[in-house]
Amino acid sequence: MAEVKRRYDSSGRQEQARARRRAVVVAAKELFERDGFRATTLAGIADRAGVSVKGLYKNFGSKAALAKAVFDFVIAGDDKPVPVADRPEQQAMFAEPDVRRKIEIFVHALARRQQRSAEVQILIRDGRHVDDSLTPVWKQLSEEGLTAATMLGGHFLATGQLRPGIDLDEVRDVLWNYLAIDTYERLVLERGWALDRYADRLARTLVAALCPP
Repeated sequence: MAEVKRRYDSSGRQEQARARRRAVVVAAKELFERDGFRATTLAGIADRAGVSVKGLYKNFGSKAALAKAVFDFVIAGDDKPVPVADRPEQQAMFAEPDVRRKIEIFVHALARRQQRSAEVQILIRDGRHVDDSLTPVWKQLSEEGLTAATMLGGHFLATGQLRPGIDLDEVRDVLWNYLAIDTYERLVLERGWALDRYADRLARTLVAALCPP
């Protein structure tokens, strides 16, 4: 009787690798927030996460790349391989027929993402002035934000419910400006606004800027 070879199941190893990566990202987040970017070392992150420095280098390459991985983790709220656009809150926004309500749904979801990600975004934004390795990371975040604003603006325009004469360039730039982390930083972190108050005001501001009276 011919020997039957068992099919190799790699799911266990993949989950272990994912768990190690998650541990590294969480450790980096905690140390970045506690000690700052410059004072945090890869050795310190590896020790906190229980992995080798060699393995950390292999998987992330640099401390700046790890800062981007931390941002990606906190903006999503988990490490599931599901893009933000495919998550339920975004799908609810896409399904909503009224553009004013679309804006409200989007902004409230964004506010929760900003609440999770503000510290690391600000760390990257400000840290680039003292550590050149963060400059391309901040540039990438800015470009990703502009791309997202372009896609969102196109979706809003496609409803035919924005004010007459407005074009994609203006919609994109309005969104990109008002949805920047700077607005959250000033109103929530510096002025102490509650998250819902911030989201409500931001949504009303965008509706006034983009929609007919």
